[in-house]
Amino acid sequence: MVAQVSRQPLAAQAAQLLLTRIKDGEWPLGQRLPGETTLAAQLGVGRSTLREAIRELAGKGVLDSRQGAGVFVTALDVTDDWDTVLRSANVASVIEARIAIEAEGAALAATRRTPADLRTIRRTLAARGVTGQSVPEHVDADMAFHRAVITAAHNDVLTQLFDAFLPRLRLAMIDMLKIRPIKSEPCDHALHQQLADAIAARDPDAAAAASRTHLSTLKESFS
Repeated sequence: MVAQVSRQPLAAQAAQLLLTRIKDGEWPLGQRLPGETTLAAQLGVGRSTLREAIRELAGKGVLDSRQGAGVFVTALDVTDDWDTVLRSANVASVIEARIAIEAEGAALAATRRTPADLRTIRRTLAARGVTGQSVPEHVDADMAFHRAVITAAHNDVLTQLFDAFLPRLRLAMIDMLKIRPIKSEPCDHALHQQLADAIAARDPDAAAAASRTHLSTLKESFS
């Protein structure tokens, strides 16, 4: 028997019931939902309430209402906001995501960087190599370098994704480095230099490889 709405607010209840049925696999990704009349009857609500529920789920990225075609499933659950996701993620998972983002970003930077981008990369590289920095100062300088690389890719989505990781990663890096300092700062800085050199040489393969190598080494530090 199909569950029906039993209490207010009707639209929110209808949206929750629809989401539950989607999560239970009744309508797979890309599937068209039944027509308004059928679906409204199943849920025990009017068509206007159903439309409001569909609008709510569409706003959350779960449904897509296509003019003349119907309503389609575009996600199987409501995605948590970035803050919630990152708070619950372990640092290794965050670094793995950084590898995916930054390796591609480095390759794009090698192809798209401007002279101004390269100057910023070199300036931030020099700043992260200054001796005598406190741990927070070093981490901030390091983050500034990596952001300069991402910015040089000239892809706003990649930049925004990187910025979403910054607060979570910054605190984790500070905590780790206070307990377990970098084994060889010259070697670590050399990896960053390789990345900058590859971007300067417009070598996307070398840039991606340098980024991946550095971040994989960083991930091992947290294991």
